[in-house]
Amino acid sequence: MARLAHLLLGSSDGADDLAADALVAVWHRWDRVRVAEHPAAYARGVVANLARSRIRSLVRERRRVALFSSERSDRVDDPDVSAVVDVQAALVRLPFRKRACVVLRHAFDLSERDTARTLGISVGTVKSQTSRGIAELERLLGPPDDDTERPAAGTEAQAPPSAPAAQETVRGLRPGRVGHAGHPGGNG
Repeated sequence: MARLAHLLLGSSDGADDLAADALVAVWHRWDRVRVAEHPAAYARGVVANLARSRIRSLVRERRRVALFSSERSDRVDDPDVSAVVDVQAALVRLPFRKRACVVLRHAFDLSERDTARTLGISVGTVKSQTSRGIAELERLLGPPDDDTERPAAGTEAQAPPSAPAAQETVRGLRPGRVGHAGHPGGNG
């Protein structure tokens, strides 16, 4: 089974693991295997099916990596480091799907269709999650909405020094406003 897995996968890297997985699958279906006319053929079929699944998974993974690869320069002139740090911290606070949609759409400049394909969701979900994610980022990076700290008459509330830059960075995440290397707020 390991040799068959090696030949089907084209390398020995995952062959032993695949053969072990096949043995476990055969053991779980032992009732069927025992009554089969050719138990060895049944086991070989399990190896072949697992190898096919593994190869498909690797192909999908390579396609995702290819989508992420970019031909843009990795150099960004004078990034606003504090704003980037604030945006990254806010991104971490978003639920995974919103974060993934925002990052794929705006940092990697993928289309809605490519983002949907990458995440295995519908285009409509990409649109709504991206919109909600951007809105939540703007809320997280905006000035504090704390009712207890109202400014005195004639004075204005001061946002943290990096808040305006962070808000501009989030505004840069809007469609069509991506800087160099896909970094939001970059010069470009």
